[in-house]
Order: sequence, then C-alpha cells, then structure tokens
Amino acid sequence: MNATLVTQIVLVILAFLSLLSWSIMFGVWRSLARATSHATRFARDFDRAERVEEAAALAKVAPPGALPRLFQRAISFVADARVANQQLRERATPTANTPTVATLSGSQIETLHLLLDSDASDERDKIGRFLPWLATIGSVSPLIGLLGTVLGVIDAFVGIAAKGSGNLSAVAPGVGEALMATAAALTVAIPATFGYNIFASRLNRYDSRLENFSTAVIALLVREGRI
Repeated sequence: MNATLVTQIVLVILAFLSLLSWSIMFGVWRSLARATSHATRFARDFDRAERVEEAAALAKVAPPGALPRLFQRAISFVADARVANQQLRERATPTANTPTVATLSGSQIETLHLLLDSDASDERDKIGRFLPWLATIGSVSPLIGLLGTVLGVIDAFVGIAAKGSGNLSAVAPGVGEALMATAAALTVAIPATFGYNIFASRLNRYDSRLENFSTAVIALLVREGRI
C-alpha cells in the first residue's frame, strides 16, 4: 500500500493476470475432466458392441460428448453416401434392377477420415480455446515485472539524486520495493507456465483418444460391410 505509483500499477496488472490464469486453469481442468470421463465410459461400452445397431443405441442414450457425436456423424455420412451411390447407379442403368450399394468408394472413405479428423479437432479446440492465454500470461508476466522493477529502481535513484544521499539505508528500500514487482511476476508466470504445459499434454492425449475412436468406428463399419 505504501509503494510508489508505478509499482502499484504493475502489481494490480499482475494480480489481474493471476486471477485470469487461475480461472482459465480451473475452467480447462473442469471441461477436460468431464470430457475425458464421458469419453472413457462411452469408449468402454462401444468396444463391447458387436454390431453397428448396438453402438447406435448406445450413442442415443449416452450423455452429450465428443465420441457419440463422432459416431453419429460417421453413420450419417455413410448413409448419405450410400444413397448418393445408389442414385448414381440408377441413373447410369435406369432399366436395371440395381441393388442397394453397400460399399463406398476410396475417395468417400478418405473423405470420411478427413471429416472425423476435422470434427475431432473442433472438439479439442472447443476445450482448449483459452489455453493460449496461459502461454501468453506465462511469457508476458516476467516482462511486466521486470518493467516495474526497472522503473522502480530508476525512481529510487532519482530520489537519491534529488536528496543527495547515497548510503545503503537510502538505496535499499527503493530497490527492495522495485524487486517486489519481479517476485510478483514470477508468482504469476510459474503457475501459468506449469498449467499450460500440463493441460496441453492432457489435451493432446484426449485428441489421440478421439483419433483412435474414429479409427475404431471406421473399422466397425468395414466389419459390418457398411463401407
């Protein structure tokens, strides 16, 4: 409370960044924990399903989550592609009694892969959309603290020059007050950097789980003869 105006401004900025970083970490932790829990339960039930119909029934009753949405997107794409293939076959041979086309072309299967990858990336970005702020706070906070320290030291030496006293008792209070800004900045930056690295790693594992599930869905469809 007795610090100079420059130090007070820097400390207020750092306090705001600290509250922001902890709010982001709590929000990401909550969202990621809920998404991971739902994904684990649905993936376990999906592995037990032997037919597409059983998996579709699970997706309808499962809590809202990334994995049920990916499965329903894949089923919808396959159904639309089969209808489109059948219509093309009927236009090509309008007089023939053409059966329903059960397989997809190679380009359609590749499109399904890309579609599921895009949806998985959207699910990942939805959870980690605020993570870049943690990286920014972790890298900018020390610079803000250093700026406060430098300005505080300058102010201390200007005061010493004005008073004409340069002994240790006159220098130490101003320098110590200036260094408080650096200490506060490190207190903000260290948790933010730790949080960013931890949650980025967990988010990458979650993304890998989504990719593995997409592969499992396509494998199930191939086994059932749907594609």
